[in-house]
Amino acid sequence: MKIEEELYQLRPMNCPYHILVYKWKLHSYRDFLIKVAVLGTVYRYELSGSLHGLFRVRGFTQDDAHICCLDDQIKDEIRGVLDLTEEILLQFGFSKYEVNLLTRPEKAVGGDDMWEKATLKDALADKGWSYQVDEGGGAFYGPKIDLKIENALGRK
Repeated sequence: MKIEEELYQLRPMNCPYHILVYKWKLHSYRDFLIKVAVLGTVYRYELSGSLHGLFRVRGFTQDDAHICCLDDQIKDEIRGVLDLTEEILLQFGFSKYEVNLLTRPEKAVGGDDMWEKATLKDALADKGWSYQVDEGGGAFYGPKIDLKIENALGRK
């Protein structure tokens, strides 16, 4: 696809590739936890007038990971990701951030029981973080926790 005289190629998100790695062989319940991650370049179509420093860019390297686990492992794994996130933020001097829980959108896959299994609320409660709920702001495939980091200029 051509945008502003530049040639771009579209590709899907990393998720399908992580699932292919998972499906490479059959798994027993004894195999879990399985963690898959990649650092990959992501390109997004941003209008040229909206590009600004590192806030709005067309290409960047993004870490993307998936954790395959049993139901009784979910909350601890989410808590581990939150702990790691906090540790990294503090290492870089980011102590001010807003936490949001994004819930099921109108168009979503899976039943209510599957969405409740994500236990994001329980992990946030265990962490002791206050958060705001963004009703319907989740992805079509599941709820999300969104952290908006405040920089030195007070921007999120």
